[in-house]
Amino acid sequence: MPRSFSRRFIQHGLLLCTSAIGTGFLGQYILQKNTLNAYNHPLHKPAVWLDDYPSREAQIDIMSKESEYDIVVIGGGATGCGVAVDAASRGLKVALVEKYDFSSGTSSRSTKLIHGGVRYLQKAILQLDREQYHMVKEALSERGNLLKIAPHLSYPLPIMLPVYKWYLLPYYYAGIKAYDFVSGRQLLRWSYVISKNKALELFPMLKKEKLVGAIVYYDGQHNDARMNIALAFTAAHMGANVANHCAVTEFIHENIQVNNKEGQTETKKIIRGIKCLDRYRNKEFSIRAKCVVNATGPYTDVIRQLDDSSVPKICQPSAGVHIVLPDYYSPNNMGLLDPNTSDGRVIFFLPWQKHTMAGTTDTPCEITDYPSPMAEDVDFILGEIKNYLSSDVEVRRGDLLAAWSGIRPLVLNPNKKDTQSIARNHIIHVSDSGLVTIGGGKWTTYRQMAEETVDRCIQSANLEPKNDCITKGLVLSGGEKWSPTSYIRLVQDYGIETEVAIHLSNTYGDQANKVADLSILTGKRWPVVGKRLHEEFPYIEAEVHYAIKEYARTAVDILARRTRLSFLNVIAADEALPCVIQIMAKELNWNEKKQKEETDRAKTFLLREMGLNLKRDMRRNVPINFTREEMRYYMKHFRQIDVENKGFLTLSDLKRHLQRMKISNSVSTTDSDISPEELRILMHEVDQNQNGIIETEEFLQLMSAINTGAVSTSHFIKAARIAKIKNNSMVERSGGGV
Repeated sequence: MPRSFSRRFIQHGLLLCTSAIGTGFLGQYILQKNTLNAYNHPLHKPAVWLDDYPSREAQIDIMSKESEYDIVVIGGGATGCGVAVDAASRGLKVALVEKYDFSSGTSSRSTKLIHGGVRYLQKAILQLDREQYHMVKEALSERGNLLKIAPHLSYPLPIMLPVYKWYLLPYYYAGIKAYDFVSGRQLLRWSYVISKNKALELFPMLKKEKLVGAIVYYDGQHNDARMNIALAFTAAHMGANVANHCAVTEFIHENIQVNNKEGQTETKKIIRGIKCLDRYRNKEFSIRAKCVVNATGPYTDVIRQLDDSSVPKICQPSAGVHIVLPDYYSPNNMGLLDPNTSDGRVIFFLPWQKHTMAGTTDTPCEITDYPSPMAEDVDFILGEIKNYLSSDVEVRRGDLLAAWSGIRPLVLNPNKKDTQSIARNHIIHVSDSGLVTIGGGKWTTYRQMAEETVDRCIQSANLEPKNDCITKGLVLSGGEKWSPTSYIRLVQDYGIETEVAIHLSNTYGDQANKVADLSILTGKRWPVVGKRLHEEFPYIEAEVHYAIKEYARTAVDILARRTRLSFLNVIAADEALPCVIQIMAKELNWNEKKQKEETDRAKTFLLREMGLNLKRDMRRNVPINFTREEMRYYMKHFRQIDVENKGFLTLSDLKRHLQRMKISNSVSTTDSDISPEELRILMHEVDQNQNGIIETEEFLQLMSAINTGAVSTSHFIKAARIAKIKNNSMVERSGGGV
């Protein structure tokens, strides 16, 4: 039996190796024969391109006065803005409204990949699923186009698939080579196998125990929210009227006489437009149109039932959580794919915006305006990361910088009799009243989805476009004159520091000079202009001014989508908020009441949707469980600050203690002064209930959080110079008493 098993095992191994090698050579031969070229479609601009576009408020006034549009789009995500771009490029008269902000929903909360989906191809092959195969092929074709039309916002990214069992190497190699093969002419770069040593050289944080090698393949990565905004303003440059913060409240219906199948005349209710509420100005207006497109993602059913309350729901929402960690968790130019997590899901571990992003989960959920990351999802992702990283890298909950949840709008296909099966690709449905609904799909295929949607609009509403679809190769706003060295001109012409110039160039493309023009003097020798919103990030105050020109009307619009600060570091976003509010208040004439409303709304957003509550809960939920020795040690430090033995610490106690420490360390009297801002930071860090004092339990909670890794670093600990006590394994625990 053992000998027979061994023989079969070797046979299967040889078969896998042969398959992998055959797949590789076959794919390479066919691609070379077809003259491989990832960017074989010519770039172009549309016939109509406005140098500037109206303000948001002017756009709404134009929409309300226009007699009739060809198409009005509901939804300002990737698909909705893609439809607006496609329709405008065909010479159709287009309007678009979005309830919140462009990309405020799922489109800004993606995995940031432009990809076909390695796991989908695996399922397509193993299950012989033709529909899933075509979805991957379509996505890979669109991947190449998107990398071409927005080069400032997207780029190829190598992703490593580490292998820890030698017999899986040919299996994974065959799959990745098949991915290359399906890419066809849109292949970015060839995948390749590397040794264990090379894998550790490229990804030093990787767990080396039992590692046998790795496979590296290429996909695309982008700044999803900025890509969505580029789509919105590409449409505006082509003459479309677009506006955010406008909610659809009602459809405008009209009864017409039509002949039924029996030739008899009957009355039919059709859609002739929408009624909207400008949520920023609290002003109602109407838009009349020949065709209305429902491109609202997770809200698909809300809009469908607004038209006809009797239609069944087709959206099956699923929540995907992502987390952001410091940059030292991954190299800055190599991602990681975990193809086999503990529960069968796939986890990506990617460098993004000089940080490390990991996700995603896939959990059924309810539709909500405020999707929130759950602690158990964060713990799951951290646990999977730990399985793949070296034991030298301590994966700590305290390293969590931000977390978010995006709702993936999976849909049932209403065009099929079997309405219980979820569509793996997108679906387009035209209701009896003429509402065109586009649902499902993915970020990468937004252009193809938009093309098919506009085709259906033309067919169903008898529209007359000036030309066919031209969005293949249509350069998005900011991409035409951009080059990888464009940032150098910003440094030389404006005196902007290099890091900021690179950020501006890679965010706004050839429009970056318009942001630089708004920059103010720093008051320093260098940089000359470009005051930062937060000293740790390259975002500058001029971007807030420019964001208002890009229709930003809330602080969240700027923190989450015009910049990506809340997605990268939620605490830094909270710290930058007062500056953002101050600039917006001056630009938009906000009174004190409005400023407070915006501040409160932004803080709620950061707490609920960006993981700030998780960071606070992580510390609050850490048990105070010290040994007697540790308890004596930390209470000794507490009493050194609490000289009056009150049982709590005040701002005065902190200031006196820190000044005493600086003087005792031979610091001059002038230098020993503690700034109010420094004291505020220290107090805010420890004072969890925000009552203005540091109680004994809060002090011990911080010490315990530091010891367990729930808090990674602490200003208070550094300032007070409280060293971490070395643990003795043979000691009695206090059980948390004070």
